[in-house]
Amino acid sequence: MIVAYGFANLLQSVAAARTTVHHTFDPGLLLRLAGHRTYLVGLGCQIGGFVLAFLARRDLPLFLVQASVAAGLGVTAILGVLVLKWRLPAAEVVLLALLFAGITALVLSARPAPSRQLGTAGSIALLVALGVIAVLGVFAVRLHGAPGSVALGSLAGLAFSSAAVAARPLASAPSAEAFLADPLFYLLIAHSVVGQLLLGLAMQRGSTTAAVAAMDAAGAVPAAIVGLLLLNDKIWPGREWLAAAGFLVTLAAVIGLTRYAEPQQHRSVARRRDPAMIGAGRPSGTAQSAAASQPAQASTGLRRLTTRS
Repeated sequence: MIVAYGFANLLQSVAAARTTVHHTFDPGLLLRLAGHRTYLVGLGCQIGGFVLAFLARRDLPLFLVQASVAAGLGVTAILGVLVLKWRLPAAEVVLLALLFAGITALVLSARPAPSRQLGTAGSIALLVALGVIAVLGVFAVRLHGAPGSVALGSLAGLAFSSAAVAARPLASAPSAEAFLADPLFYLLIAHSVVGQLLLGLAMQRGSTTAAVAAMDAAGAVPAAIVGLLLLNDKIWPGREWLAAAGFLVTLAAVIGLTRYAEPQQHRSVARRRDPAMIGAGRPSGTAQSAAASQPAQASTGLRRLTTRS
């Protein structure tokens, strides 16, 4: 699951770096991203990770599964070093070690247990949350720069968190018919799509660090709290301190790795673009006039990243 999300993060970010910035709450962004083969491969990895996470939520507490989903960024960093030749300073080696230690602590403290059902009231609450997140997204998309990244990233995290809450009891459905008839199935899909759109918009605002940090915090923390209070998530007796420490260390390491990965992703995109620009030489005639008519597209190629479900 962690590896699948790590591949998805890297591949989708490469594709989204070449997509025109959207300034409205427009689902067309997802369609434009789907036009990139790299994004579709990344989406396939993301779906694979989502299925594995869904199966894990059947018995494992949400604080472990959500932290593991966020930890996919550690795999992204390693892939960036191996494939895109990113640097690996000592500080990032420490962050990767902390990430591994945090996930290990969560694994040791998590006690498998079947989920408690949410019931009608819980489904209504998730439906209301979907409407609130979408309405707030319509207004938040008007923000630019870091404030827009933080606002939209936080809303994306809340949407993914709601999807995780819906998935935990849904994973215990006794049959395929019960699975498809459960309102939680459709709420899970709706929250995932809205979250994906919000995250893409957040990362187009110019601050990937702010977007991912806000999403990880807003996505992991509420789901962990709801799981412990309402969904029968369990911690082995006497290991509560280990679970709390592991969760905080994992989240801090993910946020730190986000700060490491963002500038290197921009540089790798720049290197891919430079050879094409050099090989083209000096434009003339029709090519020169066409280039002059599209200055905005050429100036925004390094500012867009996206990921996740």
